[in-house]
Amino acid sequence: MAKNLAQKTAGSLYVYDLNTAAVDRFVQAHPNAQGASSPAHLAEKAATVITMLPEAQHVENVYASLIQAVDQDSVLIDSSTIDAATAVKVAETIKAKNAEAFDAPVSGGTAGAEAGTLTFMVGAPSEESFNKIKPTLSMMGRNVVYCGANGTGQVAKLCNNMLLAISMIGVSEAMMLGVRLGMDPKLLANIINSSSGRCWSSETYNPHPGVLPNAPASRDYQGGFANKLMAKDLRLAMKAALDSDTNPILGNVAAQLYGDLSSTKEFGSLDFSSVYKVGLLHG
Repeated sequence: MAKNLAQKTAGSLYVYDLNTAAVDRFVQAHPNAQGASSPAHLAEKAATVITMLPEAQHVENVYASLIQAVDQDSVLIDSSTIDAATAVKVAETIKAKNAEAFDAPVSGGTAGAEAGTLTFMVGAPSEESFNKIKPTLSMMGRNVVYCGANGTGQVAKLCNNMLLAISMIGVSEAMMLGVRLGMDPKLLANIINSSSGRCWSSETYNPHPGVLPNAPASRDYQGGFANKLMAKDLRLAMKAALDSDTNPILGNVAAQLYGDLSSTKEFGSLDFSSVYKVGLLHG
């Protein structure tokens, strides 16, 4: 994401990460980039600040650390995947400084980030303010979607990832069944992808090894979107479901399965399509 910004923006780009070696490599590779010493230092130098962090507590801590540098010209965009309540809370904190905050989680994975084809799901103070930041996000994404008020970007992301987890489990079970009944996996995938079972989990990210040469399944499930990250997103989705008096039966099953995978040494860091291996191990 930072690489696409560095290549497509005409001005200076300030970057910060706890991994200082990664920052140094990035700065060396991009002449218009400079390293910042802290989030507060970055917010002092840049009017637009984009963050992406693992958990809600990290977002709150980073926003607390830079709040003194925020003024009426500041624009803060958080692309972390967190709960909607926290997104609304931090946005209110920024609003109190007469600035604007946006929740803008992404979909598209590492490949989409590299290619600049991510989807941004944006919760914003208003559609007018969304239109002001859309050009910046378009440097990193192909689809930049206004979802509504602050927090709705996170709602869209959690609903999408719950469905993604369910569909990946379904595709894994269908591929496993078909192969064990004698079907060629590539032929089966082609049939599914031209029939009513067609979905992203089959067509773009098929979990059977060898069906798609660039999918994580064809490199022993290395890289991609880790099981532990999917488990985190599903925990957030199930918490939101509980708070809204919703009972997503398949969502709960997916959350349990990915929770179990994320807690095991063998599966925790593997791509989430490695759920296919569960059938191999227990068949």
